[in-house]
Amino acid sequence: MTKTLRIASWNINSVRTRIDLLGRVAKTLKPDVLCLQEIKCAPDDFPTAACERLGFAHQLVRGVRGQGGTAILSRTPFVSTGGLDWCERTDGRHAIATVDGNIEVHCFYVPAGVPIPDPVANPKFAHKLRFLDEMAVWSKSLARRAGRRIVVGDLNVAPLPTDVWSHKQVLKDVSHTPAETERLEKIRSDGKWVDAMRHFVPPEEKLFTWWSYRANDWLESNRGRRLDHAWVTPALAPALRTMTVLKDARGWPGPSDHVPVLIELAV
Repeated sequence: MTKTLRIASWNINSVRTRIDLLGRVAKTLKPDVLCLQEIKCAPDDFPTAACERLGFAHQLVRGVRGQGGTAILSRTPFVSTGGLDWCERTDGRHAIATVDGNIEVHCFYVPAGVPIPDPVANPKFAHKLRFLDEMAVWSKSLARRAGRRIVVGDLNVAPLPTDVWSHKQVLKDVSHTPAETERLEKIRSDGKWVDAMRHFVPPEEKLFTWWSYRANDWLESNRGRRLDHAWVTPALAPALRTMTVLKDARGWPGPSDHVPVLIELAV
């Protein structure tokens, strides 16, 4: 019987605020590993016991009180854990865990960089570009070592024209500017990563994981973007079995503006 590994990723936009929704996601998607971004709490404040009750006895938390942060939750013990700091900041934007099947999972939360796509006028955008540049160096270095690795998370870039509701109208908006999309593609190509989501959904088709809170009716307007991603190394690409974007979660009471993404692999 083939063993599978189900890995989900979700920008939860405050884990303590949405712990009930986390349970609903866990029940719906049944992930073996659940990666979270924008948890907005320090490790000491993380809802450890609540996550244990959901079946995730093994937890890696890298966060700062009231800010972004990442976490990796697993039903089985980690082989190893860690995380890198970027742009000389200790804000927990990257968590690493080797999980069952000897697969190295990287959970990222790339800075949003809003509102102005100008690195001179907007220090947040400058930070984002620097973060992506550092990721490119890291990715190219990692590609020199063959292995079974996965990158998931809120990368805060919608790289393809079909990853936004209107390429023409969004082209000058943060998340879809050439400065960002070209950098993300360099990270992906230099690292030889396979876009697991586009493995299942052709690049000619629209694919979104984020809908703004500002929309009066997010479902009707459907002005979405694909900001959340899942990449695998070439060694894992043949193992890809399914991919799910849990769009319904955007319509749940008190939602995050992002929805969970899940990939399933035969390991």
